[in-house]
Amino acid sequence: MIRSYRESFNANFTAAKYEAFLNKADEGFPPIEFRLAETPVFIPDDLKSELIKAGEEIVNFIKLPGFKALTKKAIPFEWEVPFENSHPHFLTLDFGIVKDAEGKLVPKLIELQGFPSLYGFQMHLADLYKTVFDLDPSLTPYFNGLNQESYIELLRRVIVGNHPPHQVVLMDLDVNKQKTAIDFYITAKHLGIKIIGLEDIFKEDDHICYRENGVNVRIKRIYNRLIFDEIKDDFSLFKECFDPREIIDVEWMTHPNWFYRISKYTMPFLESKYVPESFFLHEVKTLPPDLENYVLKPLFSFAGMGVIIDVNKEDILKIEDPENWILQEKVQYEPALQAPDGGVKAELRLMYIWPDGEEPILAINLARLSRGKMIGVRYNKNFDWVGGTVGLMRP
Repeated sequence: MIRSYRESFNANFTAAKYEAFLNKADEGFPPIEFRLAETPVFIPDDLKSELIKAGEEIVNFIKLPGFKALTKKAIPFEWEVPFENSHPHFLTLDFGIVKDAEGKLVPKLIELQGFPSLYGFQMHLADLYKTVFDLDPSLTPYFNGLNQESYIELLRRVIVGNHPPHQVVLMDLDVNKQKTAIDFYITAKHLGIKIIGLEDIFKEDDHICYRENGVNVRIKRIYNRLIFDEIKDDFSLFKECFDPREIIDVEWMTHPNWFYRISKYTMPFLESKYVPESFFLHEVKTLPPDLENYVLKPLFSFAGMGVIIDVNKEDILKIEDPENWILQEKVQYEPALQAPDGGVKAELRLMYIWPDGEEPILAINLARLSRGKMIGVRYNKNFDWVGGTVGLMRP
């Protein structure tokens, strides 16, 4: 993308450097359970500008006064959590990089989430690429003039706030078995918060606690990394710990309802050159004649699960709950990143942090590279120069 950086990186790349990069990536942390790409993405200034514009359009729609009313039906009745706040504290937008009619690289929205992503790990990953591959130190993964110090301070302000860090917990299910566990530990290292599994939290009166050194520690705030779909409607776990749907005196970062509100459910409401045509399947009266140019996506899956890429009429007829699916125009990724043996497709995630009483702040990014039909591990087996990475930009 930035040709000078790409040509220099490829010319100086060695398998030994990549091996050193992998060895350092999880040094002192839990093992990384996903593939890291051989290279960062060097984002050129014009694509950076397009990404910022695309993100602003979508964020402005989410900020509209009627957004919560519009997305009320997104939240499954059995998963609604009380005391929802006015906006998500974290917001991520995934864009595939495509070519427009004029041959210019532009972003096209793939998915969006009102849910945290790898906010700690991406900072770590950017540093790692720059150090191991001896890259220009001025290159940055951050937006809006942030650097590592101000970025960590922004995370601390939103996640920890004015609470003692030990009363703020990063919560997920089976935390040490999650593929993204390294992000948990990097975040905890910088912010001083606790990593606690849902199964280790219990209710005491109207609040919740975890136990440490024989003492019950009250939890004031949850940095929520739990996706309710992982529980698969098995509520028995809640009897042993606490039920997030009960009235509990705790603050959520981000409130669980936003996972549903800002999701693929939002796609059909968006109208922008940066957004592919999207329809709720149950509202489609006549199927498009070029069905091969569309994909079917379940509304509330994550990590690409359940997506049908090569759609035919029979696939649609088999679906028993069309209200929980969208039909979306297929995004034709451009193999814009030049690996030593050819082009690779890229997806860029814009990662926002939204402090209370302020505007959303575009903070950092995540990138993923693919040679398969989709971005994702199971579509890229036996390929190299694919996997998780980060975009680096001129300041």
